[in-house]
Amino acid sequence: MAKHSPTRPRPARIALTAALSGALVFTLASQFHANAGPSGPPTIAAPAGSAVARNGQLSVCGEKLCNEQGKAVQLRGMSSHGTQWYAQCLTDGSLDALAEDWGADVLRVSTYVQEGGYETDPEKFTKLAQRVVDQAIARGMYAVIDWHQLDPGDPNANTDSAKKFFTDMASRYKDQPNVFYEIANEPSGVSWSRIKSYAEEIIPVIRQHDPDGVALVGTRAWSSLGVSEDGDEREVIENPVDAENIMYTFHFYAASHGDEYLRTLSRAADELPMFVTEFGTQNSAGEGGNDFTMSQKYIDLMAEKGISWTNWNYSDDDRSGAVFKPGTCDGDQWTGTGVLKEAGVWIRERVKG
Repeated sequence: MAKHSPTRPRPARIALTAALSGALVFTLASQFHANAGPSGPPTIAAPAGSAVARNGQLSVCGEKLCNEQGKAVQLRGMSSHGTQWYAQCLTDGSLDALAEDWGADVLRVSTYVQEGGYETDPEKFTKLAQRVVDQAIARGMYAVIDWHQLDPGDPNANTDSAKKFFTDMASRYKDQPNVFYEIANEPSGVSWSRIKSYAEEIIPVIRQHDPDGVALVGTRAWSSLGVSEDGDEREVIENPVDAENIMYTFHFYAASHGDEYLRTLSRAADELPMFVTEFGTQNSAGEGGNDFTMSQKYIDLMAEKGISWTNWNYSDDDRSGAVFKPGTCDGDQWTGTGVLKEAGVWIRERVKG
């Protein structure tokens, strides 16, 4: 749905920040691997009182996401912007704010495949994703490992790279209860049968290493369950992915996607396990005015049906959908509402519950 590339050049000091961030990625990755056994890094215990400490390993039970005690849970949190552009917004300070000031349960870590992302330097972007996932784990948040394919819309265009990426990620986090694997961000211009075939090829790669992590499957037409290309949820219900412990994703932007999309999500959640891994209060480009009235209808529905969600996006991009005011990521102030745009203030209140 949204076209997520940045709209403003980063100042010169950001080039230095990016270089230092790369050094930090290398240092943290080296420390992890120095302490790791043959099968990857040791399991990190969740901080007391955190979402992961309360709920442990999550799994799909019926149409719900359930904790270790079998109780249905709803996670609320944020999605990062593309890490090739906005890694400087994912610092220890910003993630402390997300976990503590916002009270978020989950962070979606978006690794773009194209647009200057993974395909340009797989090792660099794998380490960067691992750095951010490690930071989320250290704070007791769940992490959605997002394979952010967008253009081309057919996920099969990236199958070999996806297998490599998810092998690296699942091998590292197989003993960690924190992670979800979102295997294709927003399929578009491709049939559901092709998406299903891709999922049935990628999920076993993950299961080889991590048999317990929940896999998230993108749906047709920019993860709209087909609605944006004149379909609906029946194509998934009548031909589900042949795999266990999976959920299907739905994305919406409230100023563009009204009651038809809302009704589709509502119907689907009664028959399929759904996770809204991306939404905005603006139009489908993640910009323009906020439609908080329609957004609240979605928030209420997701609360009623127990649908977990992450909002787009935790950065200082110029667009109205980025929660921080421009320039925030150049500094070190992250808490409170003074650093937030209007949408940021609104969504922080809903993350806090």
